[in-house]
Amino acid sequence: MIRPASAKRTSLLGILAAGTFLAAALGQPSGPARAADPQGSTGEAIIHADDHPENWLTYGRTYSEQRYSPLDQINRENVGNLKLAWYYDLDTNRGQEGTPLIVDGVMYASTNWSKIKALKADTGELLWAFDPKVPGNIADKGCCDTVNRGIAYWNGKIYIGTFDGRLIALDAKTGRQVWSVNTIPKDAALGHQRSYTVDGAPRIAKGRVLIGNGGSEFGARGFISAFDAETGKLDWRFYTVPNNKNEPDHAASDNVLMNKAYKTWGSNGAWVQQGGGGTVWDSLVYDPVTDLVYIAVGNGSPWNYKYRSEGKGDDLFLGSIVAVKPETGEYVWHFQATPMDEWDYTSVQQIMTLDLPINGETRHVIVHAPKNGFFYVLDAKTGQFIQGTNYTFENWAYGLDPKTGRPIINPEALYTLNGKEWYAIPGPLGAHNFMSMAYSPKTGLVYIPVHQIPFMYKNQAGGFKAHPDSWNVGLDMVKTGLPDTPEARTAYLKDLKGWIAAWDPVKMKTVWKIDHKGPWNGGILATGGDLLFQGLATGEFHAYDATNGNDLFRFNAQSGIIAPPVTYSVNGKQFVAVEVGWGGIYPFSAGGMSRASGWTVNHSYIAAFSLDGKAKLPPMNDLGFLPVKPPAQYDKNVVDKGYFEYETYCQVCHGDGAEGGGVLPDLRWSGSIRHPDAFYNVVGRGALTAYGMDRFDTSMKPDEIESIRQFIIKRANETYEREVEARKNASGIPENPTLGITQ
Repeated sequence: MIRPASAKRTSLLGILAAGTFLAAALGQPSGPARAADPQGSTGEAIIHADDHPENWLTYGRTYSEQRYSPLDQINRENVGNLKLAWYYDLDTNRGQEGTPLIVDGVMYASTNWSKIKALKADTGELLWAFDPKVPGNIADKGCCDTVNRGIAYWNGKIYIGTFDGRLIALDAKTGRQVWSVNTIPKDAALGHQRSYTVDGAPRIAKGRVLIGNGGSEFGARGFISAFDAETGKLDWRFYTVPNNKNEPDHAASDNVLMNKAYKTWGSNGAWVQQGGGGTVWDSLVYDPVTDLVYIAVGNGSPWNYKYRSEGKGDDLFLGSIVAVKPETGEYVWHFQATPMDEWDYTSVQQIMTLDLPINGETRHVIVHAPKNGFFYVLDAKTGQFIQGTNYTFENWAYGLDPKTGRPIINPEALYTLNGKEWYAIPGPLGAHNFMSMAYSPKTGLVYIPVHQIPFMYKNQAGGFKAHPDSWNVGLDMVKTGLPDTPEARTAYLKDLKGWIAAWDPVKMKTVWKIDHKGPWNGGILATGGDLLFQGLATGEFHAYDATNGNDLFRFNAQSGIIAPPVTYSVNGKQFVAVEVGWGGIYPFSAGGMSRASGWTVNHSYIAAFSLDGKAKLPPMNDLGFLPVKPPAQYDKNVVDKGYFEYETYCQVCHGDGAEGGGVLPDLRWSGSIRHPDAFYNVVGRGALTAYGMDRFDTSMKPDEIESIRQFIIKRANETYEREVEARKNASGIPENPTLGITQ
């Protein structure tokens, strides 16, 4: 049961002793309190989150981002009785990755296209909605769906970063816009194409809203910005890679970039035009213990190390964690997990702080499980490498140097330097991506949502060539596609896996694991009831025993889940909630192969569960529509050309080999492929721009667009019978009374 003291604290207002908290929470002026308390009332509430566990005030619940809640009304003994309490349908069926916030019985949830819903947390009743009206043509400016991972709350305001690069503050009570700023400076030094997007959750430290961005695949230079939470005024900016002339940016990063980072890059190479990359598209953490902000830095632009920086240097600060001061952005330390990155092994994955017993003493540490497959423990104050090892199979490195943590790279993995193809595990989707891991102080384990998605890397022949309106990573996009023979696909499927690793961060080993049907599953929540909650790509929502991984509850959500759950309480009753809706780069680019783990049609909604829930989901179509028989004839003379153009411009959104993944339209069954003019109107002239399909007439000639149509018709004919049969054989999740409710 919830502790009596916690049950009494049903409101965030008045928890703290300073007499100004009520005014701050209501969005009223609180100048004297801020002057006396630099954290601000909300900052103190986050630091003391366990004093009011009914709320979920920041992205990871606490500044430590452990995603653990002490609530235990729902526990191992009764979770089998969990039922759907309410659901709220969302107005977009693209991927949902958001972490809702709960403040005094109100849920604030961000959704695809950077929208926000404010709901009564106990009933799902809509209080207000906000739509920033992101233009549809922005969709193809980002790599991985128009998702949004979360929002921030601070002193009566809600903050969201929008996909087109704005940071917006809203009144939490009404949804009224308070201020809006463009986070992307108009600066030629940022990169050639400047295709920036924002889909990560803002974090707030000492009254400053911290926000990063994405865009490394399109030509970008990474940075984070800190804005005053009350006014939206820019306080400081920190660039993660140097500019191409080693000149001052008049930013907090000038000294360290010019004197330390610049010399780790080749003096020429594609980074000079492409910006270098290093975007900060996910993790940003403030640690009140060390009073530092940790910046998680991404991959290079382009990926190809040889073309990017002439195959020279470590390319700081790619694949790194950088610590800076929250007031000024001044550099303090860095740790680079993946020097010379040419695999898209970002370090933007979750940064978590823990107090761990290391060699007989308790140390305040960072734990980090980035894409590259290694688990790192670093001293949070100094960045010193303490220990690290691989948490999954990987073949790019032989291990880590025990003193420095630097990877001992397998020479065969350096495909850009040796000119060979490289079948990599993990691939660019990593061994762990944005899906949140969790830590339970009761078990002492970190629970990592791991996946194994291999990838074939090969140089782009003839040197680096940038294509407008396309990914520019320096790879042969045709050769890096999914296997195109039955034998190769069978072998690939054997390597395609997903699981939860219950990881001991002291002994540095997996204690036990939970195998899933496939990869790209949701984030994890740990609770005081000794439970783990996670949604799966197959459309199931589970509760597991945090001590041994036993499956205690299963719910048929009727759609894949990639978002992390949260838990909260209203009037003493505990709820568990999650955003439902599958998406992101894996179902987009892998297409039909991404459905190998189970057929699912995407439906987006918010689901909340309680022990006394009485809601029922309506019947939903889980088979999709039957494919329309395609035209029988196509021009065999141009399909190879069409394959190249498709993989260059279309594959990342509509699936490798023209097989859709169930989120965006599957072009094989589009009516537009039946008529050249109709297809050109969509692809060339942008007839569907408002829905996220931009125009490509400035990137491709009419005959190139027509070759894509011919290729799609060919693929439709090759796969029509198989797709019809797949829908005939598809079935829902089988009932299992021992695992609780199914629908």
